[in-house]
Amino acid sequence: MKKLFPLIVKICLLSIYLIILAGSTVRMTGSGMGCPDWPKCFGHLIPPTSEGELLWRANTDFDKGIIIIKDEGLLVAKEKFTSDAQFNEQNWMAYTKHDYATFNVTHTWVEYINRLATVLSGFFFLALIISALFYWKSQRILPILSFLALFLMGFEAWLGKTVVDSNLAVSKITIHMLVALLIVALLLILRFKSRPPEKEYKADRNFKILAYVVFGLTLAQIILGIEVREFVDEQLKNLGFESKGLLELDGNTDFLIHRSFSILVVILNVWLFVRNSKFKLGFTLPKWILFTLTIEVLAGILMYYFDFPFGTQVVHMLFAAILFGLQFYVLLKIGKKVKF
Repeated sequence: MKKLFPLIVKICLLSIYLIILAGSTVRMTGSGMGCPDWPKCFGHLIPPTSEGELLWRANTDFDKGIIIIKDEGLLVAKEKFTSDAQFNEQNWMAYTKHDYATFNVTHTWVEYINRLATVLSGFFFLALIISALFYWKSQRILPILSFLALFLMGFEAWLGKTVVDSNLAVSKITIHMLVALLIVALLLILRFKSRPPEKEYKADRNFKILAYVVFGLTLAQIILGIEVREFVDEQLKNLGFESKGLLELDGNTDFLIHRSFSILVVILNVWLFVRNSKFKLGFTLPKWILFTLTIEVLAGILMYYFDFPFGTQVVHMLFAAILFGLQFYVLLKIGKKVKF
C-alpha cells in the first residue's frame, strides 16, 4: 500500500481538478440551485428527470423527506405515507431554508454530477489516508498532511451545503474555490515529498525571486478574478442568466485591475521561461506554465469581447487552477525543503 501512495496522491489531485471543472460548469450554466436541498436532490438519492415527479399525486407513496413543488413553493413530506384522493396539508411542511422553487432538468443533473464528482473524490481521499498511515514512522508529515487534506475535503462538502442553503451566496462560492486551491497545494506537497529525490536544479537567486513574485501575482489574479466573477453573478441575478451581453464590466474596478495585471503576469512568465532556457536551469514546468497561461488569457479575451461564449468560463477557471498548481510546484522544487 505504501508504494501506491504517490499514485493515490496523483489520483486525488486529478479528482480535485475534476471537481473544479464540474463546479465551473455549474456556475457557467447557472445550475447551482438545480438541487434545492443537500445532500439529496428534491429528497431523492437519484434526481427526478421531469417536473411531473415533483408534483403531488393521488394514491401515491411518498417517503419521508421527499420534496414537491406546489403553489410555487417547496413542501417536504413529514413522514412516509400514501396520499389520498385529496391533498392533505398535514402530511407536509414548508421548506424554509430558501424560497427557490424551480425545476430545470438540465440544471438539476449538472448540479447532481458535480456532487457525484465530490463523492467519488472522497473515496480517493480515504484511500490516501490509509496508504499514508504506512509512512507514520518514517515520514510522519505525510499522514498529517493527508488528514488535513481529508478534513478540508469535508469542509468543502459542508461549504457546498451552505452554498445551497443560502441560495448561492456569492461569498460562500468564493470560499469554496479558495479551499479547493488549498487542497491542491497540500496534494502537491504530498506528491513532492513522497517521490524519489529529483535531479538538482541550478536555480539562481534571480530565478527564485522571479518565481515567487510570479506566483504571488498569479494568486492575486485568481482572487481578483473571483471578485469579478462575484460581480458578474450579482449582475446576472438582476438581468437574467441569458443576458450576458448586457453586462458592463468596464465600470468594475476589480475587472480593470485584473485585465491590466494579466499583461504583467504574461511578461513575467515569459521572462521566467527565457531565463530557465538561457541558463539551462533544468526546469521543465515553465513551458507548460506558458501553455496554460496562453489558454487562460485566450479564454479571458473571448469572454470579454464575445459576451462569454459557452465553455469559456469553465476553461478560464480550470486553467487558472492548473496554473496555480504548476507555479506552486516550481516553488517546491526551488525550495527543496518545505517548512511548516
